[in-house]
Amino acid sequence: MSITIKGKVHKYGNNVDTDVIIPARHCVSIKEEYLAAHCLEDLDKDFVNKVQPGDILMAEDNFGCGSSRENAPIAIKGVKVGCVVANYFARIFYRNAINIGLPILECPEAVAGTDADDILEIDLESGKIFNKTKKQTFQGAPFPETMQEIVNMGGMVNYVRSRLGK
Repeated sequence: MSITIKGKVHKYGNNVDTDVIIPARHCVSIKEEYLAAHCLEDLDKDFVNKVQPGDILMAEDNFGCGSSRENAPIAIKGVKVGCVVANYFARIFYRNAINIGLPILECPEAVAGTDADDILEIDLESGKIFNKTKKQTFQGAPFPETMQEIVNMGGMVNYVRSRLGK
């Protein structure tokens, strides 16, 4: 089953670390609603007021670097970001995102060819990213089938429950 995400781009630079994604002072909870209210507030104080469900968070190199806090992808998922696209992700963030079912794609060409406020349409199964604003298509790195299943099911817990039920 192919999942398509369509949304406006919110674009940031290099080394967006987990402390910027969700400041340590707010890591007193793992509840999505609480974390979402503080997502990216030290980088862009208006982010939570601008982002709409399905929008695309885009950054350059090393997104999610820093500590291994799981609160960071939970905060992003909590604001209903449809997908995060970056040149590449810090490995621990990459794995934490998959584990909670947050769609992410690595695609340097899309990052280079996209501006803030462009509208993207992303096919998660194929990794294709269509910039509707600029009428350009980019090929991201799609996940292997099992990882796609984990994301499609909303995370590792749901995936394991599904597997145990079979």
